[in-house]
Amino acid sequence: MAEERELEVSIDQDACTGDGLCVQYAPEVFEFDIDGLAYVKNLKGDLLTTEGSQTAVPERLRLDIVNAAHDCPGECIYVRDQADKTPVAGPGAETD
Repeated sequence: MAEERELEVSIDQDACTGDGLCVQYAPEVFEFDIDGLAYVKNLKGDLLTTEGSQTAVPERLRLDIVNAAHDCPGECIYVRDQADKTPVAGPGAETD
């Protein structure tokens, strides 16, 4: 990835195993809800529990988010280019 792109991330709760690796990698972006599944948080820290919610990836957490998607046992973390929605990490990404 030569050019730095603005990224967004989302979680498919239907595939989430509740393992928590994502929360360990980036607690500013991922959090468990009362159902034991991980969700994304917006930049203000609000938990986004609506199905399909996505949030921007802070520049300083890019590597953590990509690693979380790569290591997720449920393969439920989707990291995409904000502009064209091309998969960067997680299901559908060329690197996985």
